[in-house]
Amino acid sequence: MPRRILPCAAYFLILAAAAGVAARGNSADERMLPIARAHLCVTEGSVTELPGDRLSVSVPKMRAYATVSTLQDVTAHFTYLGATGGEARLGSGELRRQFGLKLHAQDACNLVYAMWRIEPESRLVVSVKSNPGQHTSAECGNRGYRNVKPRRSSQVPLLRPRDTHTLRGEMNGEEMKVLVDGAVVWEGSVGKEAVAFAGPVGMRSDNARLEIELQAGRSGGAQPDHELACRVGESE
Repeated sequence: MPRRILPCAAYFLILAAAAGVAARGNSADERMLPIARAHLCVTEGSVTELPGDRLSVSVPKMRAYATVSTLQDVTAHFTYLGATGGEARLGSGELRRQFGLKLHAQDACNLVYAMWRIEPESRLVVSVKSNPGQHTSAECGNRGYRNVKPRRSSQVPLLRPRDTHTLRGEMNGEEMKVLVDGAVVWEGSVGKEAVAFAGPVGMRSDNARLEIELQAGRSGGAQPDHELACRVGESE
């Protein structure tokens, strides 16, 4: 059978389309900054470095934030490995298994959370913790939490050991979006108080073993603008 010859115009259109797809993929990668262990301040628990800028968590409580300047746009590609060996209760006394992201993490008393609750119920919850004038866990404890009602939302998948997903949180002013595997699962306004917070992005876990690749939106230029101080001991 004779081979079909494409017209030159069609050939160049195919090449241009392929180049466009490649460029879009590259530009998306370039906008995100990998957060390695060296650029993470762990304020409670521990985070272990794995090859390829991956992070491992196996302690009942983990709290951490990025020490590089980024946009309020943070992504965690993670594998859930099940429960930790020991379990720790929240300040309220509740026993919960969860993993989530922190945005505008000014300090232990003032920040925004996007938490993927695993057990005892599966759901995505966005909370604002606001305690004006207080900055350490000793001052605010577990006070000041407000769960935010979304404008629209959808159910997150049930997490089972060895499941891998991508969790992303983005803030633009008062508006916030949370995505799971590229699909929006929570969207709404977090209110003016959250916009007043000035702080980095980060992550948190309770009673969950995880392997994580953490990334955040670059704040400008090819390299981070500056290093933030690591305030160890300011746990939530």
